[in-house]
Amino acid sequence: MATKPVSRAEAAKIARRSDTVGAYAGKGWVQAVAFVMLLGFTIMAVLAMRTYALSMPLPDKIVGNDGKTIATQEQILHGQELFQGRGLQQYGSVLGHGAYLGPDYTAEYLRLTTDAAVKEYREQGKQDPRELVKNEWRKENKYDEQTKTITWSAGETKGYQLMLKHYRETLMKGDTSQGLFPDAIKNDEELHDLVAFFGWTAWASAADRPDQPYSYTNNWPSEPNVDNKPTADLMVWSALSLIALIGGTGLMFAIYGRWSRAIGWHAEEAPVLDFRQPDEVRLTPSQKAACLLFATILVLFLLQALVGALTEHYREELTGFFGIDMGQLLPYTVSRTWHLQLSLFWTAGAFLAGGIFIAPLITRREPKKQGLLTYVLIGAVVFVVLGSLLNEWFSQKGLIPKELTGFFSQQWEFLDLPRFFQILLTAGMFIWIVIVWRTLSSRLKGSKKTSLPWLFLFSGLAIPMFYAVGLLAGQRTHVTVAEFWRFWVVHLWVEDFLELFTTVMVAYIFVLLGVVRERIAISIIMMDAVLYSVGGVIGTLHHTYFVGTPSEQMAFGAFFSAAEVIPLTFLTVEAWGFMQLGARQYSNRTKP
Repeated sequence: MATKPVSRAEAAKIARRSDTVGAYAGKGWVQAVAFVMLLGFTIMAVLAMRTYALSMPLPDKIVGNDGKTIATQEQILHGQELFQGRGLQQYGSVLGHGAYLGPDYTAEYLRLTTDAAVKEYREQGKQDPRELVKNEWRKENKYDEQTKTITWSAGETKGYQLMLKHYRETLMKGDTSQGLFPDAIKNDEELHDLVAFFGWTAWASAADRPDQPYSYTNNWPSEPNVDNKPTADLMVWSALSLIALIGGTGLMFAIYGRWSRAIGWHAEEAPVLDFRQPDEVRLTPSQKAACLLFATILVLFLLQALVGALTEHYREELTGFFGIDMGQLLPYTVSRTWHLQLSLFWTAGAFLAGGIFIAPLITRREPKKQGLLTYVLIGAVVFVVLGSLLNEWFSQKGLIPKELTGFFSQQWEFLDLPRFFQILLTAGMFIWIVIVWRTLSSRLKGSKKTSLPWLFLFSGLAIPMFYAVGLLAGQRTHVTVAEFWRFWVVHLWVEDFLELFTTVMVAYIFVLLGVVRERIAISIIMMDAVLYSVGGVIGTLHHTYFVGTPSEQMAFGAFFSAAEVIPLTFLTVEAWGFMQLGARQYSNRTKP
C-alpha cells in the first residue's frame, strides 16, 4: 500500500515537535563509538611511544673505518631539510615515501654503492663478493648506543664518496632536465649534508636490528646485494589480512541479512515531508559570505586542474611544455607541490563553507557579526593559500635565508606548506569552528551531547584537531617519527574525520529536507563513526611499515587496513538502499 503524503501543516507540526523534543543517540551507540575510539587511540598511543623508543637510530655522528667523522647529526638533519625544502620529495622518495618520477634515494644509494663494492671485490679475485658485501652492510655495521656513533666499513666509506660524485652530476645540474630548478643543490656543503641523509637511511635499511634477522626498515627496499627480502612477519600478516578481509566481508553480509531491518535507511521510518522551496529561503550574512568562499573554492579547483595538467605533461616532456622551457619558472617539483596543496586547500575550504552555510539552516537564525567573521576567515584562507604557494616556490629556488628555513621552507609531502602557514591554517580552522559554534549555540543549550546539533559540532571540531597533529612532524623531526605523525593527517584526517563530517552534513540536510527523521539520521551517523574508525584509526599504520618503525606496526597496519574495506562495502550497500528509498518516496509523493 502506498504511503499517504502528509500535508504542509502536518510537516510543520512534525518539524516543530522535532525542534522541541529533539532526538539523541541511544546508550548502545554511544558505548560502541566510545569503545572503538578508545581501543583505536590507545593502541596508537602505545605504538607512538614504541616509535619514539625504537626508531632507527639517529647518530650523533657517522665515522669511517679510519675514525674520521663523515657526518654529524646536525649535517644529517640539514640534509633532511634540503630534501624537503628543495622539493626532492616531490621528485623522488626516501624509504619509499615521496614522488615516483625520480629515484628512491635510499634504494639508489644502496644499489649503486653495493654494486660498486661487489665489482671491486670481484676484480680483486675475492670469493663470493656478494656475501662479503652483505656481511659488511648487515653484520659489520656498528652502532654504539653509548657514544651514539655509527662506524662505516671501508666499503661503505668508499660508497659515500661515490654517491657524492653521482649526485654532484645530477642534483647540481645547471638545467631543468631533472624536473628541478637549475642548481637545486647550491654548493658542496649542501651536497655533503644531503648525501649524508641518504646514506643514513640506506644504512638503516640494511643493518640488522639488535637481536633480529631483519633491518631497521623491515628489509626495505628490496636489494639482493644485502639480502633484503620479504620478512616472515610480512608474509604472515599479508596472509592474515587477506583472511580478515574475506572472512569479515562474509560476516558483515551475514549480519546485514539478519538485522537489515533494524539498521540503515528505512521507508517505513522516514516521513514524506514537504519543505520550503529555494526561492522562499532568505540567506543570512554568513551564508552570503560562504557563497564567496564556494566561488574561491572553484578558482582553487581550476588552478589545481591546470597545474595538474602541467605536472602530467612533464612525464612526457620533462624539459619543457610544448617546446617552452617552463622548468625555469615552474619545474615539475613545484607544479606537483602546488597540485597536491591546492587539492587539500579546496577540499578543506569546501568543508568550511559547508559548515558555515548549513549552521543557520539548523537554528533559523545567526548571531550578529557572523558575516563579518566569515569574510575575515575567507581573507585568512586566501592569505594562507597564496602565501604558502609563493613560499614553496622560494624554498625550492633556494632563496629562503638559512635562519628562516624553519618557518618558511617547504616541509614533508602533503604537509608541504611552510610551518608559519601551517600554524595559520590550523588557527583558521579553529576560528571556523568558533563561527559554527556561535550559530549553533542557541540549539546546543538544553540539548543532549548526543543530539544532532552536538554531533555536527563535535565532528567539525575533529577537523582542526586532527590537522593540528601534523605540527608534530617538523622539518628536523626524526624521519620515522615525522612519518608516523604525518600520516595521521594524510590518513586519519582525510580518510576518517573528513568523511565523518561529510556524513553528518549530508544526514542533517536530509533531516532538514524531511527525507529522514532525526533519530534515523543520528543512528546512521553513529554507525558510520564506528565503521569508519574500527579499521581506519589503526589502519593508519599501513603507511609506516618500512620507515624504521618496529615490526608490530606492520601487524596492526596490515590487519586493520584490510578491515577498512569491510565497512566501505557495507556503506555501498546502504547507499544503494538509500537510493531505493528516495525513489519510493518520490513515487509516493507523485501518486494521487
